[in-house]
Amino acid sequence: MIKRFISYYAPHKKLFFLDMFCAFLVAALDLVFPMFTNKLLKSAIPNKDLRTIVTFAVVLALLYVVKLVANYIVDYWGHVMGVRLQYDMRKEVFSHLQTLPFRYFDDNKTGHIMSRIVNDLMEISELAHHGPEDIFISLVMLIGSFILLCNINLGLTLIIFAFIPVILWFTATRRVKMSNAFDEVRKKIAIVNAKLENSISGIRVAKSFTNEEYEMEKFDEGNSEFKVARSSAYKYMAEFMAGMRFLVDMLNVVVLGFGGYFVYKGYIDVIDLVTYFLYIAYFMQPIRRLTSFVEQYQSGMSGFKRFIEIMDTKSDIIDSNDAKELEKVKGNIDFKNATFKYNENTEILSNINLEIEAGKTLALVGPSGGGKTTICHLIPRFYELNEGEISIDGMDIKDVTLKSLRRNIGIVQQDVFLFTGTIKENILYGNPEASDEEVVKAAKNANIHEFICSLPDGYDTYVGERGVKLSGGQKQRISIARVFLKNPPILILDEATSALDNTSELIIQKSLEDLSKGRTTIVVAHRLSTVKNADEIVVLTDKGIIEKGPHEELMAKEGVYSKLYNAQFKGFIPDEINF
Repeated sequence: MIKRFISYYAPHKKLFFLDMFCAFLVAALDLVFPMFTNKLLKSAIPNKDLRTIVTFAVVLALLYVVKLVANYIVDYWGHVMGVRLQYDMRKEVFSHLQTLPFRYFDDNKTGHIMSRIVNDLMEISELAHHGPEDIFISLVMLIGSFILLCNINLGLTLIIFAFIPVILWFTATRRVKMSNAFDEVRKKIAIVNAKLENSISGIRVAKSFTNEEYEMEKFDEGNSEFKVARSSAYKYMAEFMAGMRFLVDMLNVVVLGFGGYFVYKGYIDVIDLVTYFLYIAYFMQPIRRLTSFVEQYQSGMSGFKRFIEIMDTKSDIIDSNDAKELEKVKGNIDFKNATFKYNENTEILSNINLEIEAGKTLALVGPSGGGKTTICHLIPRFYELNEGEISIDGMDIKDVTLKSLRRNIGIVQQDVFLFTGTIKENILYGNPEASDEEVVKAAKNANIHEFICSLPDGYDTYVGERGVKLSGGQKQRISIARVFLKNPPILILDEATSALDNTSELIIQKSLEDLSKGRTTIVVAHRLSTVKNADEIVVLTDKGIIEKGPHEELMAKEGVYSKLYNAQFKGFIPDEINF
């Protein structure tokens, strides 16, 4: 996994090495000041050598200018490198998500997927920038200071550095506990956010049932858990910070005690002891960096693990090696022994044989769970058949490219999804290259043009999130305009009017009839009034196809379809409809 993580640096290796070089300069220059101070105190200042003092001061000032530039590059371009890695990963994972089948999104919550794309990649970006940098700077400073101090006095240096593993152990263990505590805080605030979102989204229902107090109790439960978790996290943070300060103080005691003894014995002089004290101040920087790296590594690599889990999820619906473009589509659709299961225990379709002639309208009716919507999802290969074959104009849909297959199919569903943006942008989704005239023509065909023109901003009217500012009928007509603009030879209408009132249904039914002209059309409907004029009606249940034929023929049979029709339109409720 680490090797795979490192591979993302490849396109940015120049920036990476620049960052590492500047990090080395910063660490090396931090080691210079104590040694300059040592030399000045030992010779130049006691001898009143002004020339040397001025030279050292000028050189040190110039070195600090170099350090300024190096720090700027590390802080700016280092973060830019992290952002670029994050950009590459986010682009890669979003592109990969476009290839995954519906089944993946059925099994994974949208919020979790978004968290992996946004939050996890932020953690990865921080690790990508700070991780190598922190390790490198820490090692340079610790090794460099160790070598320099050994040249002053080996014994005192070994005593001081023997104390450093104790500090590292304490900070590492305490940071882990503090990190776990703040992870718990993040989980609790996520619960608070979820309950808050749920309560705000359902505020109208809560008010209608006068359940404000109940909602307050639910929210306060999560809020109280967050308060407890946050208090606990601050406890671990206080232990960490207080312990760190104590250990730094004790390190000063060690230097003072043993250093004083070494001065007493004549092993070192007072100026060398001062140099040791200066280096002690620098010791805490690499130690803090290393302990911070432990936490960053845990967060970043756990985020990267979740990232590669998505990247390693392979779609079972892909183009075959010799897939061809589906062109000049007439619209003959043929199901041959089609069998489909959502999972091993639930078979939705079993040996379905169904032929739809080009330019004809086929209606699918029957009880919920019979597989009507499943058939609609199988034609554009949103799901894959377990057995059997679906062909269009004699070509198995597995032998054509997914893009060309779906380009030739238009879908209007009951649950209309409008993207946040304007009416024009939503219609253009059917064909982003279309002209304004084509957009207007599509809107007129969908009987929505006059309504759009009545709005203050016309086609530039903002529809709100998921089209919340529009009625159900208006949203549906915009979705129909979108399909008019796409102009596909095959049309799927999946419960396109079932959620609408009678007036809206009549308007939209006319739009759908216009849209269906000259196209192979599959209609799924519970309101049988919308399918009376279909060329063929298929009654589909969990037992398969039990009836098919035109409306008049099925009514004459007085079978399941006839009973369903009479139950809906003649007020007749049969004792039993045997599906």
